[in-house]
Amino acid sequence: MTRRLLMLASLVLALVTLAGLAPVASAQSQFPATIPLPPGWLPEGVVTGRGPVIYAGSRANGAIYAADLRTGEGRILVAGQTGRVAVGLDFDRRGNTIFVAGGATGMAYAYDAASGAELGAYTLATGSGPTFINDAIVTREAVYFTDSQRPVLYRLPLGPAGRLPAPSEVTLLPLSGDYQQAPGFNANGIEATPDGKRLIIVQSNIGALYQVDPATGVATRIPADTPLTNGDGLVLSGQTLYVVRNRDNEIVALDLAPDLSSATRVATLTNPAFDVPTTAARFGDALYAVNGRFTTPPTSTTTYDIVRVPLQ
Repeated sequence: MTRRLLMLASLVLALVTLAGLAPVASAQSQFPATIPLPPGWLPEGVVTGRGPVIYAGSRANGAIYAADLRTGEGRILVAGQTGRVAVGLDFDRRGNTIFVAGGATGMAYAYDAASGAELGAYTLATGSGPTFINDAIVTREAVYFTDSQRPVLYRLPLGPAGRLPAPSEVTLLPLSGDYQQAPGFNANGIEATPDGKRLIIVQSNIGALYQVDPATGVATRIPADTPLTNGDGLVLSGQTLYVVRNRDNEIVALDLAPDLSSATRVATLTNPAFDVPTTAARFGDALYAVNGRFTTPPTSTTTYDIVRVPLQ
């Protein structure tokens, strides 16, 4: 009987493979280990879209590059413009829209992920004083942006099917509660729970994690058992939060308590190809981290890439 069961299991596996239904992880192991970006690109933010595609923004001129994760080949989707900057990115599947944080310009942008057409330009930071619109996260109801120079979040409400807001609909959400602005680079990466009822941000300079009420801006610190200074991009997958620590050349995997009351380190991901990774995006059984190369003087010929980091 045992031999018959083993034979039956082998037959089922063979039929699945012949039908093209082999495990996704096996197929993805053939994906390229690195994806080159155009010379001089100055990347910071990445996000995956519909299917095996990844988008990378340029701090040099706000351009957006789209690459195929299966082949590593890509093209410039959004042409750069003088005075524009692309830092953190997020993607809204409903409207097939890429949202872009505009860094020190105080702006945010929305682009069609298929054509690259500009769908909206939004002034987030107003008044005098430094600003750095750093990262973005899309929820069912809105897009939220961090500002690494001001203790606020910015909110763009989204309508049915991801309808974009008018520029006048931008609202300011002051951070309060446990959050305290400190000298240096503050709120950086941002994520959201699947129901959108809690946002998660990392404060780079002091290495602190917070859960934030998106209705009030009240922040509650999430105690972590590991250093998170230089925390940059965040990726939330189930109860696991991945924190990219840029100048530390590592990604820390944290197990979050269901109520977000604690964060426990379960793994530290490194890769010989890391060169100051800034943000990451997940596709299948891997993270894709982009090398910002902050310690390398940028030139028009400086090379940049995205590194595939297997999770299994």
